[in-house]
Amino acid sequence: MENKKLWGGRFTSAANPSLDSFHSSISFDYKLYKYDISGSIAHAKMLGKQGIITSDDAALIVKTLEEIRNDIGNGNVAFDVSAEDIHMNVEKILIDRIGDPGRKLHTARSRNDQVALDSRMYIMDKCREAIHAASELGLTIIRIAKDNTGTIMPGYTHLQKAQPVTLAFHMMAYFEMFKRDIIRFQQCYEETDEMPLGSGALSASSHPIDRNFVKDELGFSRITQNAMDGVGNRDFAIDFTHACSMLMMHLSRLSEEIVLWSTDEFGFLSLADEYCTGSSIMPQKKNPDIAELVRGKTARTYGNELTLLTMMKGLPLAYNKDMQEDKEAFFDSAETVLACVDIINRLLSTAAFHGSKMLAATESGFLNATDLADYMVKKNVPFRKAHEVVGAAVLKCIKENKRLSDLTLDELNELYDCFGIDIYDAISIDHCVSARSIPGGTAPDAVMEHIRKSEVWLGKLQV
Repeated sequence: MENKKLWGGRFTSAANPSLDSFHSSISFDYKLYKYDISGSIAHAKMLGKQGIITSDDAALIVKTLEEIRNDIGNGNVAFDVSAEDIHMNVEKILIDRIGDPGRKLHTARSRNDQVALDSRMYIMDKCREAIHAASELGLTIIRIAKDNTGTIMPGYTHLQKAQPVTLAFHMMAYFEMFKRDIIRFQQCYEETDEMPLGSGALSASSHPIDRNFVKDELGFSRITQNAMDGVGNRDFAIDFTHACSMLMMHLSRLSEEIVLWSTDEFGFLSLADEYCTGSSIMPQKKNPDIAELVRGKTARTYGNELTLLTMMKGLPLAYNKDMQEDKEAFFDSAETVLACVDIINRLLSTAAFHGSKMLAATESGFLNATDLADYMVKKNVPFRKAHEVVGAAVLKCIKENKRLSDLTLDELNELYDCFGIDIYDAISIDHCVSARSIPGGTAPDAVMEHIRKSEVWLGKLQV
């Protein structure tokens, strides 16, 4: 009985239909078709250049692969589940169209090094897209910061009011997070930028192939140095899903604050109507669903990273079929991250910040308590003693429903005799902000310097 599988020569019976449905990956790895065909075109050119196949056959293969790529892109190709994956589907279509010359394409390669190549090319593209998207979000953050260097708000620890800061300072903390994400994707790109084709199934090829030619055709910087590792390595995919997880964690933290700040209790910002939803029962509701969904989608990127780590942890060298399970995970992480960065950028770009509400929130919570202690330290009082005295002052204010600035000089000096009239300037909210002018501080001048450096960094970014 004829076996229709391209690998079926040693089999005496056809594959059971249940094997095809369970074994096939074409339902998701079709997304690699552009990379797979690009790799096949480079491989065919190399085979022709090296005289492994004739130049006429190589030219025909290249021409037909380009036609297949266009047909797939235009939706004119129906993939065959029985052909299992994108590699075999493309090869089957090629053979159906040109016959024996198409059967020569797989000379000196394996699906093992094909899928390693395709995965690397996909991830390198998605790293570039993630870097671009995160840099666009960084520009939005910088714009908001520039507009709000004088917008004073409470800074929090443990979600309790701590010290006064500016909105610009707060937002630039997020810039630093996304800057680290960009660097992670750059590092992932650099690690992934190795060309594995030519590794074969696990031990390279006995044919006189030119791997560096293929590397140059595909735009890689270098080739892999060990064929077994070339097909058995998925570190780059794990690193990619990790970079995605980290970026999503930062987006989730930002989303959480967007949710909090848009509540009536905070009132620090209002979200544009076009990026909010309503309630099916409560007519007054305006819900920050985008930010909530980003928080939720963060979990799936964590799951994808753990999927890859767990999938790889017990695999012997070299390729194992378990590794087919990597693609849905890194596909999902890439698509989730790119969608979430884009929508959060849109949400943030259209949000309205309410400086008056932020400033009013600094009037309670004793945000100037640290500055009161610092004043005492500058009067040669040991910090721990100053901390104790200010704690007593806060307790007195709580009992008497006062602010620290409401205490008279006599009341302050009863606690510790070191206060002069200059204390009131020292603990004013404006001074608490402006006094922190060292690099990394919340003072407007320090924040503007951070913004300037950040703009220069973004300007030099290679995407």
